[in-house]
Amino acid sequence: MAETATADQVRGGQPSIPESEPEHKRERLPLGPLKTLHVFWLAGMSCDGCSIAVTGATNPGIEGLLLGIVPAMPKVLLHHPVLAVESGEHFVKWFKDAAAGTLGDPYVVVFEGSVADERIAQRTGGYFSAMGMEAITDEAGQGDVKHPVPTATWLHRLAPGAAAMIAIGTCATWGGVPSAEGNPTGSMSVMDSLGKDYRSAFGLPVINIPGCAPVGDNFTETVFAVLLFLQGLGPLPAFDELGRPAWLFGNTVHQGCTRAGFYEEGTFAHEYGDPECLVEIGCWGPVVNCNIVERGAINHMGGCMKAGGVCIGCTMPGFPDKFAPFYKTPPGAIVSTGLSRGVGAVVRRLRRMSNQEGNREARWDVLGDVPSGWAHVQNRTMMDRTIHFFYERWQQMGSRRPGRRPGEEERFWGVDRPGIKGDYLDDSVTRTRTEARHD
Repeated sequence: MAETATADQVRGGQPSIPESEPEHKRERLPLGPLKTLHVFWLAGMSCDGCSIAVTGATNPGIEGLLLGIVPAMPKVLLHHPVLAVESGEHFVKWFKDAAAGTLGDPYVVVFEGSVADERIAQRTGGYFSAMGMEAITDEAGQGDVKHPVPTATWLHRLAPGAAAMIAIGTCATWGGVPSAEGNPTGSMSVMDSLGKDYRSAFGLPVINIPGCAPVGDNFTETVFAVLLFLQGLGPLPAFDELGRPAWLFGNTVHQGCTRAGFYEEGTFAHEYGDPECLVEIGCWGPVVNCNIVERGAINHMGGCMKAGGVCIGCTMPGFPDKFAPFYKTPPGAIVSTGLSRGVGAVVRRLRRMSNQEGNREARWDVLGDVPSGWAHVQNRTMMDRTIHFFYERWQQMGSRRPGRRPGEEERFWGVDRPGIKGDYLDDSVTRTRTEARHD
């Protein structure tokens, strides 16, 4: 005989309004060490992109955890609806044991995708996302009626006893695309679903790792750090006020972008494929917390701006509504880029002069010639020499110029060299040979 439950028990716990948020008052568990840890992966309104991202993680990868070969780490048993070998009732039984408190080992819940309000679907006898079947007693009192169990229900069953609750991807962390304006599902984030007072069995609020899809290494690195804490081998990692790993999401995309230098010099791309800063063609990087450019998408390769794409803010709580329409210049960028152009025009020219000076050997300045066979290099003009003279005085102020003896800081000016006839600083022979070669 299949296990029976009431329809309210199977369908209950749908968190679309604050009044339905459950209270979590279970006693906190002591910290490790742990020998075995179960990870229950639930998928709500998702595209499975988060699962794909995690399987591509390399630093660290998930293989070591699953094989139990990482020193000081517990062996991890992953219960994933796609990756698991088990299926059907054999697969769901682990979830039931965890919800009933009979699992025997601590567990972590990872939720992918947003949490739909299943009560909306129940009005027509359906569901939005579910896993497994349970026999229920219908309104007519007839038992053994099979009904899919919504993943939102599993979330609320497993959350109180979880050692940690991890929301992966923007849909799970902030609601994402399924919760966009006008959606028919009432979707929300895990944090919105469980409420601000939620704490895991180890006393942790919901841990949020955003991204659409997230960087797989961000997830595995955070899991490793949390496991060290659960093992009692390290402190709780630093999280920001929204539950994001602070060391991963503390900076903006722009701060780590390979194109940021163009921004401060006031040069911007006009079409896709241009190498300059992409702000004027719709990039939100200066105001978005993400590290994908620094870390890369997979195996430290790729990343939106590296591949020529603009940042559309997919790691942010306001995505997608507050960043739409995409590929349009953000209003704030109109002001900032205008100011950047004014300042950048001056900065760009000064840097170009310093770059040209840095591309010359000191010997070439003395000889007045660049012995490159690739192309003719124009010698410095009188204006260049004058600017460099004062620039060098400023640069060397309070320091001894290379090649000078102590006490000779103010003795040599212009292009004078402190060498004597025949030493390694003497250019007379080289000058003669060079002049003869070019005559």
